[in-house]
Amino acid sequence: MRRNSGALWGTGLVLLSLTLCPPPSPGQQPSGAGGFGGSGAPSSGSSNGISVQAEPAQVNSNTYQGSLVKQAPVPGVLALTLDQAIHMGLQYNLGLVLSGTNAGSARAQQLQQLQALLPTVTGTVKESAQQTNLRAEGLSIPGFPTIIGPYAYTDIRASAQWSLLNLSSLDNYLASKHNFQGSKLSVEDAKDMVVLTVGNAYLLCIADASRVQSAQAQVSTSKVSLDQAVANHQAGTAPLLDELRARVDYQTQQQTLISAQNQYEKDKIALARTIGLPLEQSYELADQAPFKALDNVDVNAAVQQGLAHRQDLQALQQQVEGARASRSAATAERYPTIALSADYGDIGPTLGHSHGTFDAVGTASAPLFEEAKLRGDARDAQAQLEQKQAQLNDLRGQIGADVRNSILDIEAAAKQVSVATSNAALATEALSEAQQRYVAGVADNLAVSQAQASMAQADDQLVSSLYQHNVAKLSLARAMGIAQTNYKDYVGGK
Repeated sequence: MRRNSGALWGTGLVLLSLTLCPPPSPGQQPSGAGGFGGSGAPSSGSSNGISVQAEPAQVNSNTYQGSLVKQAPVPGVLALTLDQAIHMGLQYNLGLVLSGTNAGSARAQQLQQLQALLPTVTGTVKESAQQTNLRAEGLSIPGFPTIIGPYAYTDIRASAQWSLLNLSSLDNYLASKHNFQGSKLSVEDAKDMVVLTVGNAYLLCIADASRVQSAQAQVSTSKVSLDQAVANHQAGTAPLLDELRARVDYQTQQQTLISAQNQYEKDKIALARTIGLPLEQSYELADQAPFKALDNVDVNAAVQQGLAHRQDLQALQQQVEGARASRSAATAERYPTIALSADYGDIGPTLGHSHGTFDAVGTASAPLFEEAKLRGDARDAQAQLEQKQAQLNDLRGQIGADVRNSILDIEAAAKQVSVATSNAALATEALSEAQQRYVAGVADNLAVSQAQASMAQADDQLVSSLYQHNVAKLSLARAMGIAQTNYKDYVGGK
């Protein structure tokens, strides 16, 4: 008995799935810094509408604020350096982890597209037992039994199917290959994003700590003024108004200190969340960020360096190439395809009484009337290609803007640091002069109160300008695509 197991593919067009998985881009840039800009939102469907893939994990600026906590707290207080924080961020930051999973998904889709170009071989073992009622089948032959069987046979067979020529599948594979390369570049770009995010969080905590110290100093100064006003009022040399004014100043500074301490603790929690540090872990900042000028930056050279090193730009270039290959795949759907289907195996009542059989079918097919679908697929792929090209052109301009904005921020912050430093010194001197005049009894404490407020404002402006200067330098490193390797040259750290 011979089983006819060959599968005729027919004359229709063999359509293979086309998937596009452009790597996701990082989120938006924080204000005043250049570098959170991405290359566009990820696509979640095919360019030709043939198949729909699983949507990749979204990676945006908020994602980089989270992390995976995979370590236990250590006893005591951890002295956390900027280097340690960035190293932990590169291990546990959620944005980088999700970028890695998206790259893995893109690799899986590349393998799926590759299989469409390779032969598919399957093996089957079939054991069959049958009994047939001919009368039930409408057959009644005189002298012939109406019941046949039971009878059995064994079939061991290997089957192969291979699309020998399918240009659309080949272009789909090339598109998935470019998308995978783009996703790997997006992972590298995500590392720069982690450095910028963690560095910004660390610098913010340093600024908060400075504000706490300044507020504590202001509380101490206000307490001295309050004690002096109370003593003068009790001695009858100063009115009650002076004591009340001094007490209001003292309590106002206490409120400022409480607010500064609260903000410091909250920003430490945010830093811990960014780097995967357990929230139960007590830690203190081991690094400071003193002022370090960054002068004589060549704008044009910095822009060219950004265009050469920004991984998100290179990732988007790969996405453009992938979209171009997808456009070719849509065009190639019109071309004929050639496929082979074959099987070979042994079949018989038993393995000892079997005989080899085979089947081989070659099929050439071409679309005859699918014009609406073919045109729709081509226009869809063309639209996605034009979208990627537009995003690429925009990102090149955005990199130039990021670099220029960061340099402007650095220059402005440096001037602010200079002015704030001078202002803080003058405010300190003015407070000392007002306190001496009040102690000498030649003035009331209104001048002291005003001088204290001026000094508090000057200290806060100095802290803010130092923070803005360091963040602008770190943002310049990100805008140039060198944050991961060169951040120390811009913000220091042990």
